[in-house]
Amino acid sequence: MRFDIFSLFPEMFRGAFDDSIIRRARTSGLVEVFIHDIRASTSDKHHSTDDLPYGGGGGMLLMPEPVFSAVERALADAGDDASSIVLLSPQGRVFTQAIAQQFAQHKRLALICGRYEGVDERVREHLATDEISIGDYVLTGGEIPAMVIVDAVTRLLPGALGDPDAPAKDSHVGGLLEGAQYTRPAEFRGWRVPDVLLSGHHAQITKWRRQQSLRRTLERRPELLRAAQLDEADRQYLQSLGWKE
Repeated sequence: MRFDIFSLFPEMFRGAFDDSIIRRARTSGLVEVFIHDIRASTSDKHHSTDDLPYGGGGGMLLMPEPVFSAVERALADAGDDASSIVLLSPQGRVFTQAIAQQFAQHKRLALICGRYEGVDERVREHLATDEISIGDYVLTGGEIPAMVIVDAVTRLLPGALGDPDAPAKDSHVGGLLEGAQYTRPAEFRGWRVPDVLLSGHHAQITKWRRQQSLRRTLERRPELLRAAQLDEADRQYLQSLGWKE
C-alpha cells in the first residue's frame, strides 16, 4: 500500500515512520510512504501557500492552487489506485477502527494536511473525496492526524504484525474494548494473575476474556454496546452486570 502525504511541514514526519511496525512494513515493501511539500508546488517567487480569507475574519487559509498542483502532480500516475484523497480537518467524520479497516483495502491513500484556519473551500468540494478528523478537538495542523491514520491502517495490512490474528483482538474490533491482559510474573507485590489464565483450559480462557471485554466496555464506554456484535450469552452476562439495552 502507498501513502501520499501533502504538508507544509514535511520535516515533522522525519523519524515518525522509521521505527517499529511501520519501519518493518516499509522495509519489507508492504508499505510505501511519500511526503510531498506543498510549498514546492507554488508558482510565485515568494512560494506563497496561504492568504487572508475573503470577507475578513481571523487567520489564514491554504490557497487552492498549490494544494491542487501538489496532489494532481503526485497522483498523475495513480489511476484507479488513488481510491481516496482525504482532507484532514476537525470538520471531517471522526476516524474509527471501521474507517481504518476500509482504508486498509485501498492500494493507495492520499492525505492532505490542513493548516492555519483551514483550506479554501474548493479543495474540500473539488479535490478531496473524503474528510477525516481524529477527534472532537482542534490541532495546529493535519500532520499528527496523518501519522495516526498511517499507523492505524498499516497494522491492519496482512503481514504487518507478527501475529496475523492480532488485529482481530484489538479494542474497537467488533465494537468492544479489549479486556485485561497479564504477563509474567504470576504474582507481583501480592497481586496474582487470575487463576483461569494459568489453568490451560482454552475454552474457559476464551470465555473469561470475552466477559472481561464486555465488562470493560460497559464500565468505560457503554455507548459502544449499542452497535457492538453481541450474542445471547453476551447479553445475559451484561444484564447480570446491570446493563439495560
